[in-house]
Amino acid sequence: MTLTWSLFHGYTLTQWREYYAAHPERISDIFDAFTREQNNDDCAWICRADNAALNAQITALQTALREGEKTLADFPLYGVPFAVKDNIDVAGMPTTAACPAFRYLPDQDATVVARLKAAGAIVVGKTNLDQFATGLVGTRSPYGAVPNTFNPDYVSGGSSSGSASVVARGLVAFALGTDTAGSGRVPAGFNNIIGLKPTKGWLSTQGVVPACRLNDCVSIFALTVADAWSVATLAGGYDAADPYSRQHPRTAPARFADAPRIAVPDRLEFFGDAQSEAAFSRSLAQLEAMGATLERIDFSAFSELAAQLYSGAWVAERTVAVGEMLARDPDEMDPTVRGIVAGGLNYSACDAWQAEYTRAGLARRIQQQLARYDALVVPTSPTIRTRHEMAQEPVRYNSQFGTYTNFTNLADLSALALPADFRADGLPFGITLIAPAWHDLALSAFGVRWQQAQSLPLGATEKPLAPQTPPEIGKEHVRVAVVGAHLRGQPLNHQLRTRDARFVCETTTGDGYRLYALANTTPPKPGLVRSDEGQPIALELWDIPLARFGEFVAEIPAPLGIGTLELADGSSVKGFICEPQALNHATDITSWGGWKAWLARHHRA
Repeated sequence: MTLTWSLFHGYTLTQWREYYAAHPERISDIFDAFTREQNNDDCAWICRADNAALNAQITALQTALREGEKTLADFPLYGVPFAVKDNIDVAGMPTTAACPAFRYLPDQDATVVARLKAAGAIVVGKTNLDQFATGLVGTRSPYGAVPNTFNPDYVSGGSSSGSASVVARGLVAFALGTDTAGSGRVPAGFNNIIGLKPTKGWLSTQGVVPACRLNDCVSIFALTVADAWSVATLAGGYDAADPYSRQHPRTAPARFADAPRIAVPDRLEFFGDAQSEAAFSRSLAQLEAMGATLERIDFSAFSELAAQLYSGAWVAERTVAVGEMLARDPDEMDPTVRGIVAGGLNYSACDAWQAEYTRAGLARRIQQQLARYDALVVPTSPTIRTRHEMAQEPVRYNSQFGTYTNFTNLADLSALALPADFRADGLPFGITLIAPAWHDLALSAFGVRWQQAQSLPLGATEKPLAPQTPPEIGKEHVRVAVVGAHLRGQPLNHQLRTRDARFVCETTTGDGYRLYALANTTPPKPGLVRSDEGQPIALELWDIPLARFGEFVAEIPAPLGIGTLELADGSSVKGFICEPQALNHATDITSWGGWKAWLARHHRA
């Protein structure tokens, strides 16, 4: 059977894995179809991998499998096609940053690209962008203005326009973008896809053409939140080659609270766009239907900080990034980009330091405000414009797009852009959830719930959303089973909550346990022990940040401790156990099946 590339349009990671599990040998046929069916008029691409480049990547994977060095399980992204924004290096493929005069040929991959290739993914091309990643519109490129995937009269959003477009149309499973002021979120919102803007320093920027090095992030576009999270975890991690890479502190919660508190700006600006305003109102109602409590907050610090990115000395960072090009070949640059970048020459070193002091003060105010909430929700963009309108007002309308994005990296926040609704005119509308640094997992876990609740089609493919598996906790968290005074509603539960632990679910142990009410404990506590004559005992699972786990354990008094418990499904977690000698004067309450059931009986008696 001759394969066609269109057969795989809109495939999620799960579908790619299922296909290769049955047909690992067809990887070459799949990518032969890619080269056969290329559309040379598609301006979302700046360059695409030829047969030689694709075959080199495929051969490396097949050799590792054939020689027994690896199995398919060692390649979680085996044969999955992805695209890379053309300000991120891919060895052997030119990097232009959408400026032909800037073109160079890198001899090594950017760190994020290398990590994804090592996981088995295949780079199929480099994508278009607003030149030097300067813009949120997708029109500032000599390679063409990338059209919106739902209505070509409208802009795609930028700067990561090409990456968003190829994902929305299902041409690739995911794509890399960059996000300094919203470039990984605005195109997601305009094209009905996911845009994961990670915490600064989690994904390395080694091998990325800088826009504003202090605020640049590599972002992920995908059709589902689960896919975006999977890719981010494979691409992310500390990189000594990137001076701004950071070690994960492992202190953030893994989930939102049971009934999340979500902040909403007290003053919302839609620039007269009634359709977007109505869509956002519907999104707020949906959040409340999911159990969230919405609270209006003073948004002035956010707005002031957003204005700093282009209206103050911070623009000089862009001037530093492309200063050589500006001095050597200014006429080769997009006129709007050149005007913005040249503006940085108007500021002094004193202005730059003052801008940093202003940023730090506003960022602190923002972080203090958000500390009371699980997240902030905003429109990804308050409005959208046609390409004709954008040509008339390229700077003003670009600024409007950044109303709810520009402050995020300056304040060191994480963000997740989500499809939310469709406007009356058929264009997609998106929301963005924003949280403190390193809350990426919590955002993604809630994002999966949100996307399932909306059940919108995937991107512009018209394919339905399939059930997603929520993101699993990683090495940043410890899953703990509690059976007594730490259960919800019990007197020591605060020891979990004050350490940002999050409730996961109720379940039971396996069959081999007995439960005892211990004597002379304040507050009353049970003791759980293994036994050949046991039964399942009710418990709760909580995810606690790894960096807070030690403090939690230090508060546990004898005769209790933390060991390993077997759950009803056969898996193992850390949990409360009891020293055997404490059972001499304890009451066996196993038959009640759990501590809360025993307490209810005891109180009735």
